[in-house]
Amino acid sequence: MKILVVDNDPDIVELLSIYIKNENYQPIIANSGMQALDKLQQNSDISLVILDIVLPDMAGVDVIKTIRQNSQLPIIVVSAKASDIDRIQGLMVGADDYIAKPFNPLEVIARMKSLLRRSLPAESSKLVIGSITIDKKAREVTTNQGVDIQLTSLEFGILYLLASHPNQVFSAKEIFEKVWQQNGVFAAKTVMVHVSHLRDKLEAATNGEKIIQTVWGAGYKAVAA
Repeated sequence: MKILVVDNDPDIVELLSIYIKNENYQPIIANSGMQALDKLQQNSDISLVILDIVLPDMAGVDVIKTIRQNSQLPIIVVSAKASDIDRIQGLMVGADDYIAKPFNPLEVIARMKSLLRRSLPAESSKLVIGSITIDKKAREVTTNQGVDIQLTSLEFGILYLLASHPNQVFSAKEIFEKVWQQNGVFAAKTVMVHVSHLRDKLEAATNGEKIIQTVWGAGYKAVAA
């Protein structure tokens, strides 16, 4: 899941990026209003925007207005402009939340996750990657040709983890800890075997589509063909 961070202060960008990555989200960085709008055009799968009101090229409120012309993407304003008037203006033009600087990054992350839970209810059940659909609620995987792919519980867990973070690389240790929910110190061989079985099943059902890929020396990722 991608989070757009818009701020021309490199220290704030770095701080928020660290906390966003710790939550297994992918930060996308923009240092100006126009760059933010360009990033949104280039990344249609951005899920939320964290935006400063004071930007070098255009007002943050104008960025919000532009976004709101064709999108209901959640927007959190993080700004040093902290008066009641500034807050009201930000919310009136379409921001979903407003946090004053200086801020606690844990508060920003908590509000971000709360907005994502409220704004993405439909995403909790089904994911589509490449030619397959993953139904988390029914624990079913099917191809776009209607072929059911029979997976074990652990194979399903691995697939759902990788597919819900497309193109993000997970190490064997991370996969083991998230899917097995155990310490992943000795996870490499176990995960390798399960990923191999999972990949064989997916490729057999999709005429060789390589949805799960190995990133040598780093781990595994899911990609859309």
